[in-house]
Amino acid sequence: MKKVIMTFPEGRHKAVTMSYDDGRAADRRLVDIFNRNGIKGTFHINSGMLGEGDRIPAEEIAGLYKGHEVSAHTVTHPTIARCPKEQIVDEIFEDRKNLESIVQNTVRGLSYPNGSYNREIKEMLPYLGIEYARVVQSTGGFGLPDDLHEWKPTCHHNRDLMKLAEEFVELHKRQYLYLMYVWGHSYEFDNDNNWDLIERFCEFIGGREDLWYVTNIGFVDYVKAFRQLHFSASRDFVYNPSATPVWLVADNELFVVKAGEQVQLG
Repeated sequence: MKKVIMTFPEGRHKAVTMSYDDGRAADRRLVDIFNRNGIKGTFHINSGMLGEGDRIPAEEIAGLYKGHEVSAHTVTHPTIARCPKEQIVDEIFEDRKNLESIVQNTVRGLSYPNGSYNREIKEMLPYLGIEYARVVQSTGGFGLPDDLHEWKPTCHHNRDLMKLAEEFVELHKRQYLYLMYVWGHSYEFDNDNNWDLIERFCEFIGGREDLWYVTNIGFVDYVKAFRQLHFSASRDFVYNPSATPVWLVADNELFVVKAGEQVQLG
């Protein structure tokens, strides 16, 4: 009986993703750091506040975040667990529509403003086209999410970032998949005068052949694509109905199942 396990692209077993909120001016410097080191970020933006104060203006969004993900953060950043459901729907759905008109891509993710959410809000999200939502409570670990609408990151960048990064790069047991997920606000580097922290982290973690650098939605799409694979009962062959190529190991041999293709597994 064939034994099949998922891997990340090219057979990797470790992934890195970043998540930054509010769309503030310091994102310009953060995006540059990410780009120089091959890091992929997700940027959660309040579309009703674009251009206010030091927030990135609408006309700069598409160009600045090219190659990264623009994601929802509600229109006006309320504490949504205190809002009526009609307002919650408007805040999230209108944010999606506004951002999609700017970036010309579907917006399918969210970070909860002020970390505010509850069970009722989580249950609304699939009907609003939101496939994942990040919370602020961190795990300190590298496990994969078991609830995409309550996605807990590894850490805020001010909490043992380099220590966790060093632990992460040393992980070697290939029977597991690992994810390092860092979140924060770019303006915090200005406030705390610690841009050197994210510089050191990105230089240390970036450019490694054994790591997969991915946006939040890229990670979600990949995991969902694996779950959508159609295996034969004997697992001798598999068909990929999705638009995303998937890598897997069958009896210790690496295979890639491209979009729309059927592959014989050995």
